[in-house]
Amino acid sequence: MIDKNKQKMLVESALSVKQNAFAPFSKFQVAAALLCDDGDIVCGVNVESSSFGLTICAERNAITTAIGKGKKGFKALAVVSRGAASPCGACRQVIYDICGNIDIIMADDKGNIKDSSNTEALLPKAFGMKDLDIEG
Repeated sequence: MIDKNKQKMLVESALSVKQNAFAPFSKFQVAAALLCDDGDIVCGVNVESSSFGLTICAERNAITTAIGKGKKGFKALAVVSRGAASPCGACRQVIYDICGNIDIIMADDKGNIKDSSNTEALLPKAFGMKDLDIEG
């Protein structure tokens, strides 16, 4: 687990972009901050669509933005939302596939860390590249 100072730094980074979330339907704004192996932090927010299945979660937004910037290795992900919600199932799978077993920090709207875990705890017995005989 990353140290408390880095956890707090990630949560603060997510909080700094949370107001940019586009959540006109649910009114549930979420922000994520991804700590890359090189020390960079890449943030993302949820972006809703009237066709709800097309909504982009903050976690996947941060991950795909990092990939687009050429980032390849990741250490931790902070997720900030009302009530310190945990990543959804789709995000858990993408985190597992792209980031591996990283630290996951969940914080509320005020930045209070409510839970910390890792990918393997959130998605036990995950299906992934190993099951497809693909090396990650």
